[in-house]
Amino acid sequence: MTTGKWNLIVDVAECTNCQLCTLALQDEHVGNAYPGYAEAMPKHGHRWIDIKRKERGSAPHLDVAYVPTLCQHCDDAPCMKAAEDGAITKRPDGIVLIDPVRAKGQRQIVEACPYGAIVWNEEKQLPQAWFFDAHLLDTGWQEPRCVSVCATGALKAVKLDDGGMARLADSEGLEPLRPDLATKPRVHYKNLWRYTKAFVAGSVSAERDGIVDCVEGALVRLTKDGAGIAETITDAFGDFKFDRLEPDGSCYALEIAADGFALDRAEVTVDDSVSLAEIRLSKSA
Repeated sequence: MTTGKWNLIVDVAECTNCQLCTLALQDEHVGNAYPGYAEAMPKHGHRWIDIKRKERGSAPHLDVAYVPTLCQHCDDAPCMKAAEDGAITKRPDGIVLIDPVRAKGQRQIVEACPYGAIVWNEEKQLPQAWFFDAHLLDTGWQEPRCVSVCATGALKAVKLDDGGMARLADSEGLEPLRPDLATKPRVHYKNLWRYTKAFVAGSVSAERDGIVDCVEGALVRLTKDGAGIAETITDAFGDFKFDRLEPDGSCYALEIAADGFALDRAEVTVDDSVSLAEIRLSKSA
């Protein structure tokens, strides 16, 4: 058996909201109790994996990201601090378990989770969450069901010691869902910027011989407070995009240069993703 602790890697860029992971979870747990691990999931109302959706920008520059959220199996779990009578334990392999007997009646456990990943089972009067399918892993399964059914590879389970996981997180640019909470989660996100950051995009066009067409190869520079941030070249459709910007209300300037046309400048405030649509260049004097 591989030693170490279980971790889940979620690649936001690969999630298509197909819901196979949520369906597999329901198939495994609705109507099925696993003594020592969990009571059965209710048929309705529970989403132990909840896929968040984020639209960025507007037509014609628009993208959508999906972020599966679930129990983070934190090493410094707020739910454990709120639980009484040892109702929540942290296993040596990193998995957090809510005891289906000791946790009865402890609604404060639901309220203690800052991720909203613990759900109240009204019928059983019990807090419940995704427990990494520990009942399967303990019988020799190599990964939870939500991972095995993921058609795009957006979910991946790995079992590593803390040092190995830290190195993997550094090499693949993994980050926590909510770094501000400092709960030391064992669910790590890749390409989370697709959900948390903003972009500025636009399309450059110009009139030549009475015909308006896309401008390919225009140089577009992004600056902030006079300092260069990034630059890019428009593609065959005249499109450009600057991504991974903080949506904090900062003001940026755009400079667009193309042979035979006057330098164009524009300012944009980024408190969310911005599509500037068509930017029409003027002929140089």
